[in-house]
Amino acid sequence: MPTPHIALVALDIAGTTVEEGGAVYRVLAEVVTDRGAAPTDADIRRWMGADKREAIAALLGGTPDPTLVAEVHADFVARLTKAYADVPPTPLAGVPEAIAVLRAAGIKVALTTGFGRQITDPLLASLGWAVGEQLDAVVCADEVAAGRPAPFMIQRVMELTGVTDASTVLAAGDTVLDVRAGLAAGAGVVAGVLTGSQTEAELQTEHPTHILAGVRDIPALLGLRPADFADPAR
Repeated sequence: MPTPHIALVALDIAGTTVEEGGAVYRVLAEVVTDRGAAPTDADIRRWMGADKREAIAALLGGTPDPTLVAEVHADFVARLTKAYADVPPTPLAGVPEAIAVLRAAGIKVALTTGFGRQITDPLLASLGWAVGEQLDAVVCADEVAAGRPAPFMIQRVMELTGVTDASTVLAAGDTVLDVRAGLAAGAGVVAGVLTGSQTEAELQTEHPTHILAGVRDIPALLGLRPADFADPAR
């Protein structure tokens, strides 16, 4: 199937562009367990890629008080921040080069995430990534009406980058919810990537247009030559 013209690539962060050792889901399980919940691995996997406040509320069970959700989320932020300080996240192999090649080819690159700004901004700063330099936009789940699988984060990065046609968007992520959000947004290419915690079989259940080994394969998918990938400055 021919790949459509792409003007914007919208990427998830943890597990898609950044290696963080699964800390986010380990910490998520810890904070709700400490409040009396007993999430199974399947419960946690169901909320991979989601707005972390929405995930916490669901994992606590019932209809938790918003004050409790806010308290648990604050604990989540504090613990994850410490985990990232102890073992700093790093870009996944080939991702910085792929982003540079895409932007050199005139394609906008944006990040979307289930994290809030309290985690996202320091994380990106530690990687040396900034809007206007390596990236064209970053949108967090708490900045839109609802997180994944709703399409709102993708739609917001389209607004921020001036892209009006969803068919010219490539959305990629490592979770089922990433794939659902890309399809809900009407993205021309919706790619599941295998660098995160969910398997190819899990991703295929949502019928993405492509399954890729990682974000580093996106330039080739879009027909950018190996020489372009090797020399982003050309």
